[in-house]
Amino acid sequence: MSKPKDRHLFINRELSQLEFNFRVLAQARDPQTPLLERLRYLCISCTNLDEFFEIRVAGVRQQQQIGGPPGPDGLSPAEVMARVRVRARELVAEQYQCWNRVLRPAMKKAGIRLLMRDEWNAKQRKWLQAYFREQIMPVLSPLGLDPAHPFPRILNKTLNIAVVLRGKDAFGREGHMAVVRAPRSLPRIIELPPGLDGDPLTQEFVFLSAILHEFVEELFPGMQVKGSYQFRVTRNSELAVDEDEVENLASALKDELAGRGYARAVRLEVADSCPNSVLEFLIDNFELSDQDVYRCHGPVNLNRVVAVYDMVDRPDLKFPPFAPRVQQRLAQSATVFDAVREGDVLLHHPFDSFSTVLDLVRQAASDPEVLAVKQTLYRTGKDSVLVGLLEEAARNGKDVTVVIELRARFDEESNIGVANRLQEAGVQVVYGVVGYKTHGKMLLVVRREQGRPRRYVHLSTGNYHAGTARTYTDIGLLTANPEIGEDVHRMFQQLSGLGPQIKLKHLLQSPFTLHKGLIGKIEREIAHAKAGRPARIIAKINAMNESGVIELLYDASRAGVKIDLIVRGSCALRPGVPGVSENIRVRSIVGRFLEHSRVYWFLNDGASEIYCSSADWLERNLLRRIETCFPILDPELARRVFEEDLENYLADNTQAWELRADGTYARIQHGEAMPHSAQQTLLTRLCR
Repeated sequence: MSKPKDRHLFINRELSQLEFNFRVLAQARDPQTPLLERLRYLCISCTNLDEFFEIRVAGVRQQQQIGGPPGPDGLSPAEVMARVRVRARELVAEQYQCWNRVLRPAMKKAGIRLLMRDEWNAKQRKWLQAYFREQIMPVLSPLGLDPAHPFPRILNKTLNIAVVLRGKDAFGREGHMAVVRAPRSLPRIIELPPGLDGDPLTQEFVFLSAILHEFVEELFPGMQVKGSYQFRVTRNSELAVDEDEVENLASALKDELAGRGYARAVRLEVADSCPNSVLEFLIDNFELSDQDVYRCHGPVNLNRVVAVYDMVDRPDLKFPPFAPRVQQRLAQSATVFDAVREGDVLLHHPFDSFSTVLDLVRQAASDPEVLAVKQTLYRTGKDSVLVGLLEEAARNGKDVTVVIELRARFDEESNIGVANRLQEAGVQVVYGVVGYKTHGKMLLVVRREQGRPRRYVHLSTGNYHAGTARTYTDIGLLTANPEIGEDVHRMFQQLSGLGPQIKLKHLLQSPFTLHKGLIGKIEREIAHAKAGRPARIIAKINAMNESGVIELLYDASRAGVKIDLIVRGSCALRPGVPGVSENIRVRSIVGRFLEHSRVYWFLNDGASEIYCSSADWLERNLLRRIETCFPILDPELARRVFEEDLENYLADNTQAWELRADGTYARIQHGEAMPHSAQQTLLTRLCR
């Protein structure tokens, strides 16, 4: 295998991930998108940027501090940080420009007003002052800063107001500065009663930050407020637990979670009006530099305006509702077991209802012939129906084993709670494997039929989360194939026991066979191309950065293999480089649903193979996680996956972006061709 050494053949992952948020923000600007959905896209881009700083930027800063080596792109951590800061500032500027000049005026025109302080009339101000005194002031605890009251601990991503004071308080203390922290119990968006502006049909809202600014003087009687400036700090949210050194992972994670909100600061957001004297004070207290400061032309917690989406009942400004289908065979069968015995069932979420998966577990919990239920859980959501069904199964005497990933980012606390609930119900809970996150999605039901156990399996590209199953695209497979059932059984044994590496018949598994298998299938396409046979690879994934796979794809391109990659987020591969990647096209789809399914297809000289997987082509997924990759063996279902999740998306010319050789993305225009939206096509074809 030839390995290109040119660092210019790799795009930096952090910079590529930032570019994804520009594509999300473009949806907020798109007049073809319903107005309140555009607001939601703006907020998603803001929330994504928060997480980007909490995880990716925090990681780069750590690498910078320890003198970490450059990545495949040749950039040192310091160079990455410098470029990230430039591009992140451009993103922030575009977010506030979109809010101030595009969305807020458009919402006002539609009868939804987000009022700034200078827009309040007398009636509105009177009502808001009463609201401040009755609802807000009783829960505030302003802190004057002096030697007895040092700068307080500021929780990650919370709203705070720095107040500059003049005069003396009741104790004769000279005022200089105070901090007002907005309690998390208070709503960040407040709706005004109808009719205060004289128009009962208009809905009006105010940011909590605006109310705090307007009436902050009431918190400091006898003193003069010279200025008030909102700020927000973002902190490192990666948890650092040395699993080899702890006896109880759940207990260790609880300890880490308690301090996560006060970890090292990585970003400071301040009002654009904040004077340098106040800014320098904040920078010093958070141990940051002026390069870590982001000035905001509006509320520092702009993402909180998403609350308006649910507070406004305007179906005309939202995507039309849809009803996920239940396939005819499933609807006509007495149980899911009956339907699957007839043949494999493919579920394409959110177009196919997630209720089928819940029904499988519900029926397993009450079926006297079911002996055991085994499942992996990565994210389940709050008040998960599925968790309740697993508890019910255990209480009904089934042998229930759940492999739960405690380290699922930002769901750690929730998953610890789920693990405790399940254990109390008699479920055998396994915390996975030390050093490897369990990210694979598997469900196994063992049922006694005709005196012998029979295995029913559900495998998926997505989490067992009813909420995201309505908003993410994912592929699930229900099968009673004995060989796949045996593979899944062995994987569960491996996860719960301490046995040696296992040999699987059909499934590929990280960290053992998936990377090797993927490399082997790419090499097979190269061999076909070199022999003069047609060769092609199509893959749909969320992200890719694994250098071994990328280098081999460059080899495949040089050999003449046609490669189409549908990569939603970050992509380190650089397509379209003469002599290297001319045969590789990379596109990204950003639409109503978050593209989450992972599908790999190989032409294989006409005997094509198609796999679905929980794994992206990232180094962590292929080499340092427990992942599943399963073939679609039924020819009709394989055709469906190819047509619905690959061919359909390659034809998209309304929500598709093409990655260019310079690392930028260009939106694909349909021109005179018929517009084709992959997601809308599936909604029309599969849903009611």
